[in-house]
Amino acid sequence: MAATDAEFTPETARRREHSGWCWYDWANSVFPTSITTVFLSLYLTTVATRAAESDTARNGAAACPGGDALQRCDIAVLGWSFPAGSLWGYLLALAAVVQVLVLPIAGAVADRTRDKRRMLGIFAFCGAGTTALLALVGGQNWLLGAVLFLLANLCFGAAVVVYYSLLPEIAHADERDGLSARGWAFGYLGGGVALALHLMLYVGHDALGIGEDTAVRLVFVSAGVWWAVFTVLPLRLLPGRRPGASSEGPVLRAGFRQLGATLRQARRLPLTLAFLGAYMVFTDGISTVFKVSAQYGELELGLDRQVLITTILIVQFIAFLGGMLHGWVARRLGAKRTIMLSLTVWIVVLSGAFFTQQGEPLQFYGVAAGIGLVLGGTNALSRSLFSQMIPAGSEAEYFSLYQIGERSTSWVGPLLFAAVGQATGSFRLAILSLLGFFVLGLLLVSMVPVRRAIRQAGNPAPKVL
Repeated sequence: MAATDAEFTPETARRREHSGWCWYDWANSVFPTSITTVFLSLYLTTVATRAAESDTARNGAAACPGGDALQRCDIAVLGWSFPAGSLWGYLLALAAVVQVLVLPIAGAVADRTRDKRRMLGIFAFCGAGTTALLALVGGQNWLLGAVLFLLANLCFGAAVVVYYSLLPEIAHADERDGLSARGWAFGYLGGGVALALHLMLYVGHDALGIGEDTAVRLVFVSAGVWWAVFTVLPLRLLPGRRPGASSEGPVLRAGFRQLGATLRQARRLPLTLAFLGAYMVFTDGISTVFKVSAQYGELELGLDRQVLITTILIVQFIAFLGGMLHGWVARRLGAKRTIMLSLTVWIVVLSGAFFTQQGEPLQFYGVAAGIGLVLGGTNALSRSLFSQMIPAGSEAEYFSLYQIGERSTSWVGPLLFAAVGQATGSFRLAILSLLGFFVLGLLLVSMVPVRRAIRQAGNPAPKVL
């Protein structure tokens, strides 16, 4: 009986909640890793290129010119034509705009409902199902792939809003940096394991007697299954219904009203908004580098796809170590100083990417190792630091603003990358143009007095900042 009582002590319950929270990072990381960064970015570009070449041949024009970083045959949608190679950058920009329009309501509703865990499950399972449906994309129907990606990405973002909002509810102020870094590191480990399995499937497709396209479609299905199955663990371990919130009445209408109140309240927290502004700048650079890295390696550096996927795999496992390292450094230097140090490393690494020579995988591996070292930790500490700067009881709403802030500018990086690539015919200058996000972000973070921002939100400051 004593063992049973010990199992349900508050300390044990909190450890279970922390474990469950980290497991969702493991579950959903398959989407940004295997889907967004590697397989869909390359596969959808290939499908779009097929459609462009088919249209060119049907119109009696000459074949698309080779030897160019961008595929110069155009695809068209709603009367707008653009090179097939620019599709992915423009699609990422559109996905960001869609999230900006929807995520605020998801956060407001989450704070009105009693059961955030249930909302997390709904968004996660819908995203996982839509990811699996990407297996229907083939031939030349790139538009179907674009629509499914937009839906899956929207569900991914909505689930993340709910997931982030649970951090202040399950961890004390002095625990959040470590828990956030551990969750992010665990997520990269999960994404790395999933990508390793997907790489085995992709590389060994001939031995399995299936074509390359079929292998990629199986990756889409298995990624959806991975996301859904591992989401069950956090749903079992995270806290359920809360007594304070109310789910009675028209929750959606109440969510809109609560969102308006949050926006009015946020204006009284200018330092929190200042940090959010800095985060909006540098996280756009981080997400853009991660999402276009495979495209840069293939189209600009001429690297084999297996090299690219192996590189992303290397990034995932180094990011696990980097995330844990950031948590360790933050306990000694504080979250703000560690973020600034991390952004400085980003500037050095991105400069190295510009000078990487064509057809040199070892140089590309070196750049990837540098990216992995700072990839997870920068955002993990930003997440935990922001959680200190928001009023208690409005976590989901403020984290929806956090996600909106991220998404409202996250179209800028992909759009800049695609536009510079289209204008110059090379992605080398496009990758260099992303340096500005890290330089400006570093300057803005250095100007935010985070301890005063935490007091302004009515929260106790952790011992080390």
